[in-house]
Amino acid sequence: MKEKFRLYYVDLKYIRDLHNVDDNVMSVSPQTGKEDRPFLGIVTIIESKKYCVPLTSGDKIKFKHKKNSIDFIKIPDENMKDEFGAYITIGGINLNNMIPVNDTVIQPVDIAIHSSDNKKQRNNKKRLTKELDWCQRNQDLITRKARKLYDLRLNHSMENINLTRRCCDFKKLEAVLERRLAKTQSNEYEPKEKAVAASAEIPVRHPAIIRRRKNTGRSR
Repeated sequence: MKEKFRLYYVDLKYIRDLHNVDDNVMSVSPQTGKEDRPFLGIVTIIESKKYCVPLTSGDKIKFKHKKNSIDFIKIPDENMKDEFGAYITIGGINLNNMIPVNDTVIQPVDIAIHSSDNKKQRNNKKRLTKELDWCQRNQDLITRKARKLYDLRLNHSMENINLTRRCCDFKKLEAVLERRLAKTQSNEYEPKEKAVAASAEIPVRHPAIIRRRKNTGRSR
């Protein structure tokens, strides 16, 4: 049985590193006043790689002119309808802004309501619970679209210029993650390597020399 979608936060420093090489990555820069905006999304698998697909929230006005497409999916509240009988949109899935991740740059989002939560926190958690529930029930659709978009961006970019312009450069972002992993692994092994290098610099005394100096009372 496959694992259900969960919500994750992505490390903000990692997001900034990605944004530095691709403007299509959602900015969390202090210069744009978005340093407190979390990168929150669901994680799916594309060609054996983990990708975090960001969710976006807002009122019905924000999504009024948005339509479902290859790189965007509206999340409806199936318990609420507008004056025309259509489900009200409470969120969206920005497939074009999905980014490669691994377990070192993501952490689960706690959407359980606690007694210490204020009204705003409770409302946000209720909304996120609705959004996640819809994503879990439509997991196959989301994953299928994400994989198709990945293929279009990598292998058919010239035939889809407008899509390419608004979509992240997945290969370029994967390279950033690979460099981060290589640096982390290098730091893990560095103390051992330094210890070996230090021991190699210590001169080895021949036993006969040590005995002779001991007998003559010389020491260094």
